[in-house]
Amino acid sequence: MTEVYKVDGMTCGGCAASVEKAIRESVSGASARVDLAAATVAVDGADAATVRAAVEAAGFTFAGAA
Repeated sequence: MTEVYKVDGMTCGGCAASVEKAIRESVSGASARVDLAAATVAVDGADAATVRAAVEAAGFTFAGAA
């Protein structure tokens, strides 16, 4: 099931790629798609705690469910 989360601090495609990569690397088989304009990431295959840890490790602010 896809969950969507707000992520603060993303300003460019490089930021989006960093967030997507961090989430995919945190859980094998997880997928992540950033919507930069909406400042969200849609995630399949990872729980909120894992997404939070990955987003924060990448240097961005996890702002909860969108």
